[in-house]
Parts: sequence; C-alpha cells; structure tokens
Amino acid sequence: MRKKISLYGVALLGMLVLFNSCKKEYESIESIDEAKIQAYIKANNLTMTKDPAGFYYQVLTPGSGAPMLNKDSVFYNLAIKSLSGVSYYTTAGYSNEGTYLGYISPASYRTALENVARGSKVRVILPSYLAYGKNGTGMVPSNEVIMAELSTFAQTRQWELDDKYITDFLTSKSLTATKLPSRVYRIVSQVGSGEAVDIGSTITVKYTGRLLNGTVFDQSVGEATLVSPISSLIKGWEAGLLGMQKGAKVRLFIPSDLGYGLAAQTSIPASSSLDFDIELVDVAN
Repeated sequence: MRKKISLYGVALLGMLVLFNSCKKEYESIESIDEAKIQAYIKANNLTMTKDPAGFYYQVLTPGSGAPMLNKDSVFYNLAIKSLSGVSYYTTAGYSNEGTYLGYISPASYRTALENVARGSKVRVILPSYLAYGKNGTGMVPSNEVIMAELSTFAQTRQWELDDKYITDFLTSKSLTATKLPSRVYRIVSQVGSGEAVDIGSTITVKYTGRLLNGTVFDQSVGEATLVSPISSLIKGWEAGLLGMQKGAKVRLFIPSDLGYGLAAQTSIPASSSLDFDIELVDVAN
C-alpha cells in the first residue's frame, strides 16, 4: 500500500513540475509580447488604451455614423501586419469584410469596435497569445505580435456599399453608365437588331467577367460561346440584358446580391461586385 502511495506521489509531483514549467513558459511569452508592444508604442509616440484582456486599441479616425452595437451588421476593411511592418493580410480592393459585430473574430476586434461610430478607423495591437499563438497561421509566424487596422464603412447594407464601389469605379475610369431600376449599371456600345431578350429567352453570348479590381475570373475564348436560358444565369445578367437585341454589345456592372452574393467562388470573393463585357451573338425566343 505504501509503495502505491509513493508512486502516486512521484507522479503527482511530476505533473506539478510540468504544469509550473508550462505556466512559466506562458508567462514568459506574455511578458515578451508586452515588452514588444510597449517599445513599439513608445517608439511611435502612440496613445493607446490597454484592455484588461491584454490587447491595445486606438481610434485613429472618428466616424460620423451611429455607434455600432454587438447586434449590428458591420462592414469594414482589414489590414494585418507585424510590428516591423510585414503585411500579412489586406482586404482586396473594391471589396470588404462584413458580419454582425458580435461575430467578428478575434474577440479583441469586437471590443475595440463596440460603441464606436460607423465610418471610424481603429487600430488594435494583439499579443501573440490573443492572436495566433505558438502555431501561427498562414503567413503569420509563431508567437507573432500583430497589428490590425479596421476601417469601418458608414453604410449599413451590402447593396449600399456595392453601389458605392461601382460608382467610384465608374468615376475613376471616366465612364458614363445608366443605372437600371435593378441597380445594375449598363453601358451599351453597340445596339443590336432582331430578336430581343425576354424572360424566356435562350441566349448565345461571348463574354468576359472581371472583378472591379481588374481580375478576370471567367471568359469565353476565341469563337467559343456560352448558350443558356437567361433564367439560369445570375440575376444581374437577366436584369441587364432584358430588352437588348441580338448583336448588342454591353458592359454590365452588377452588385454582389445580383451576382454570387455571400457565396465565394473559386476566383470570386464573397460580396464582390462584377464587371462583364457581353456580346449577344444570338437570341432564341
């Protein structure tokens, strides 16, 4: 009986030693991260607030919209980098992140944004143990302190942002387009003749599809064409092509909800507005 107790005591002692060793390692990483953050703040003469959880945050640009609450949808751009300036992630141009404030991860971002006005820009510095820890992720290495800047939008709905992206793009390219009731923007470069597209049409087209940042995600090649009932295509094509005649050439700028919406495709991020050049080779009614 005494032998069994003795073995149990040795095992318990070993576990306590291991636990204390891990605890010391954790505390060491925590103190190292804190020293890095304090040095960065001092070197850059920043005024930041430390949250009890251990991260720091600062409102860089105050917004003018309503304060954001945990239950609200929030749309924002995100840039993540190291304290030395290495970029790990940036939201793609003419795109955005978006979810309910209460769902944003990591939780440090939520805390920094809660009750801040829409349209504001916030900086958050996260010690590694609140970011990606000892395992890192993707391009972020192990035990890396990260700095994130979240630029929120004043708009409260994705379609409002899509309209802003499209009009900003048109302005930047000095293009004049007609806004249809569907919110699709259309430029007609060639008026067709003959059969006109209606809801029951099968169309034959040549096309090129791009994101607003210029990335081509799909296109017909050479003399190849796409043949499809228009009702089987994205709603933005239907809205933009109805009434157009065979032979027409048009450019459509399609808000994300009339494209692929929140469902990201292989080459199309979620909530992407789309830019299509389309030639109506044939229309069958």
